[in-house]
Amino acid sequence: MAAIYPDLSGKVVIVTGGAGGIGEAIGRSFLRQGCRVGVLDLDAQRGEALQAELGEAGAFQFVECDLTDIPTLKAAIRQVRERFGAIDILINNAANDQRHDTLEVTEDYWDGRIAVNLRHQFFAAQAVLPDMMEKKAGVILNLGSNSWMIGQGGMVAYTACKSAVLGLTRSLARDFGPHGVRVNAVAPGWIMTERQLELWVTPETEQEIYDRQCLKRKLVPDDIASFVVFMASEDAGACTNQHYVVDGGWV
Repeated sequence: MAAIYPDLSGKVVIVTGGAGGIGEAIGRSFLRQGCRVGVLDLDAQRGEALQAELGEAGAFQFVECDLTDIPTLKAAIRQVRERFGAIDILINNAANDQRHDTLEVTEDYWDGRIAVNLRHQFFAAQAVLPDMMEKKAGVILNLGSNSWMIGQGGMVAYTACKSAVLGLTRSLARDFGPHGVRVNAVAPGWIMTERQLELWVTPETEQEIYDRQCLKRKLVPDDIASFVVFMASEDAGACTNQHYVVDGGWV
């Protein structure tokens, strides 16, 4: 049974990349807390399916959004604000861990990886911070990755972005802490989403998980969602400017 945090009830939450995987689990977890949840995602098919399933009660809104298009991202955030009110919590979850060969990376590909994995986190935060400053309260959680900490290869642009999430987080936390805004980073390990299971998990890599993690079990999206909800609650009210690794003890 998941913990319930009464202070979260009624809060307005935005989850980027929330139509599937970790983001979907996060959105569902906030709904269980009594929050009003806006999900931004490029995947219209999955997003509309979630809307059909979760939207009847009126506390869920899916907005199709290409997060790499910053004006579109800001418009999507405005749409959630117009529906539910000022934003209390931002979960910068969206990312794409596409593998790539370093020697084949072009300038355009590099810029595209920055756009899909890092740039939107800043501009989403920029769009919601005025709401939080006015309320003198707010929470931003930026999802990173343990990939750069374990020295994973084969996707240098992705790992560069995920390491940069920590710098982004700490700067925002310092600048906006005086306004009552808490900003933290959460670094998942290897989480068994549909995408990971379809593309990357093999018997060999599964064995690596058991060899490297302290906990000898697969991690699932709800493992991250439970921690994210806790970090958004007042039970974590003294926590900001930090980087929390949730990877079963791999690092």
